[in-house]
Amino acid sequence: MDWDALRISLQVAVTSTILATLVGVPFAWWLARASFPGRGVVSALVLAPMVLPPTVLGYYLLQAVGRRSAIGGLLDSVFDFSFVFDWTGAVLAAFVVSTPFLVRTAQAGFESVDSVYEEAARTLGRSEISVFLHVALPLARRSVLAGVALALARALGEFGATLMVAGNLPGRTQTMSIAIYDAMLAGRTSDARVLAITLTFVSVGLLVAIGAGASASSWRQRS
Repeated sequence: MDWDALRISLQVAVTSTILATLVGVPFAWWLARASFPGRGVVSALVLAPMVLPPTVLGYYLLQAVGRRSAIGGLLDSVFDFSFVFDWTGAVLAAFVVSTPFLVRTAQAGFESVDSVYEEAARTLGRSEISVFLHVALPLARRSVLAGVALALARALGEFGATLMVAGNLPGRTQTMSIAIYDAMLAGRTSDARVLAITLTFVSVGLLVAIGAGASASSWRQRS
């Protein structure tokens, strides 16, 4: 059993999900409430990673943050840092691929919340941050948690974009999905089976834990 691959997968998935939550949830609320020309285009761009092949996303990421890109060149020259062939590249790939699942699910939750509660809070002098944190977020928490669970599961299973950006370096960037692919290519079917079953149990276990946490939170608020 390749424990390094499991550790890297969890490290990448948890980190990318935290980033997706910090960025995606406020963006989903803004997208649910904002009205502006081109809103449909923005929504389509947000959802694009859900339908584009992972290899295409990996190509775009390499063009954006590779060493020959403007951003990648700046990071390399100033900070001596590169996303390519580094576990942070796997985090970036998982973030780009999984965030749309969180945004779309959370957006649907915010859209189902009656905006009259938010307007009442604003009338009482609450700031926009306060309205988001203390009114909108609690009312849409079930959808937000569902989005977080989907993002985490998608990040755990990410393969194509991760392989293109972070590569396949055992102990450094090789996630469980890549390790399974590597084992199958090498004819180590028993290893691939163990890895696949382990990843399945870990993914389902995390989803069950998040669901149980959401149910417990709802029960405490009702009691």
